[in-house]
Amino acid sequence: MAAGQIGYGVPSSLSAKVTGSFAYLTIRDRMPTILTKAVDTIHRNKNKFFEEHGELRNELQTDKPLLELMDGLSDTESWNQYMQRQQRQLGDQELVSWFKSPWLYVECYMYRRIQEAIWLNPPINNFDVFNEGKTQSFFESQQAVMALCTYLGDVQKSMEKLSENQLSEHFNKLLQVSLWGNKCDLSISAGQENSQKASPIDSLPSLQSFILVNDSNMVWLTLNSSRRPEGSGQKTADRVDIVLDNAGFELVTDLVLADFLVSSGLARHIHFHGKCFPWFVSDVTANDFQWTIRQTMAANHKWMSKSGYQWQSYLNEGIWSYHDHPFWTQPHEFCDMAADAPDLYATLQEADLVLFKGDLNYRKLTGDRAWGHTVDFCTALRGFEPAPLCSLRTLKANVQVGLQPGQGEKLSTQDPSWMTNGKYAVIQFHRPKLE
Repeated sequence: MAAGQIGYGVPSSLSAKVTGSFAYLTIRDRMPTILTKAVDTIHRNKNKFFEEHGELRNELQTDKPLLELMDGLSDTESWNQYMQRQQRQLGDQELVSWFKSPWLYVECYMYRRIQEAIWLNPPINNFDVFNEGKTQSFFESQQAVMALCTYLGDVQKSMEKLSENQLSEHFNKLLQVSLWGNKCDLSISAGQENSQKASPIDSLPSLQSFILVNDSNMVWLTLNSSRRPEGSGQKTADRVDIVLDNAGFELVTDLVLADFLVSSGLARHIHFHGKCFPWFVSDVTANDFQWTIRQTMAANHKWMSKSGYQWQSYLNEGIWSYHDHPFWTQPHEFCDMAADAPDLYATLQEADLVLFKGDLNYRKLTGDRAWGHTVDFCTALRGFEPAPLCSLRTLKANVQVGLQPGQGEKLSTQDPSWMTNGKYAVIQFHRPKLE
């Protein structure tokens, strides 16, 4: 089947063609708001910037045809080829445009156009227009960060005395903290303040009933069954990869989970995957990753500072590592990865487990298609299975698979906005079938 061709039984991509749909409201309301905030930030730092590039918001709101990128960066050709692929799917009747093209594509395209505008305007071509929101989210979540680091420190003090059941209990708590940390997403709130202030551990019992799919036991079994004494000659749980989502409080929850995995012996190495440039308002870049660890080290709090120094030590020793591949900041569905980014796919194949954080990663895992709610997660992945994988996601978009019969209908009756309000979540696991 040709690239981009949709086979029998595969639903079409979500788009803004349907007035009133979440995709339509995102492009009509949320994306212009995000652009306005980006423009305002740049204007306060570099007044002349949007004299040249202010037309992007007008293009979006008036459904103008999308333009090819002209910045000559390493991914420019790939982006323009993807646009041509979209045009071939539309045919000759209409041009690729903001409201007629797949929502996933045009939303990604907007952030790449912002990056182009920044890059073409030295000396601000390394400027992060979303940095203020990300740092604000971190600082306004300080009480929650302190509580989480204190919990981790208490667990680590007694780590050697923990039974298997106690270790599993702590693992599940920290996995769920990482899951609910995903609620702190500045792109879904259009850049509005969205920090975590309550103790994340104390909040877990009240959130339990909002987890629609909970495969945490499968994640635990995957890690624990791979764990063997060193030198035993058997397979060890050598590596867990975490495909990051948001900076701020969510990143701290991911770092705490990764610290627990290493200190408990559930994993020996953690590979973090972030973004090459500012993306979807609050997504983690290399600068965000390093800044967060530095700020944690500098905190005037015993357990927070101790955690920061431990994380820096993991990086120095090669136990942790950060990676940013261009594929993560492109519009492709993940089922395209093996063909379009075979080096990244091969890298993920080396992991014992891959955790995908957040809503955008879920949309790319499932192709952002109008799947029925009871369709198997495996089916929606469309062959993407480099390693055992798990999505940790709070729902903020109109796609959700793997539910029980009648579960989606019941939710729609009880809470019509259940797929987009961030109240519900999934811990959804898939293991590749053995050859």
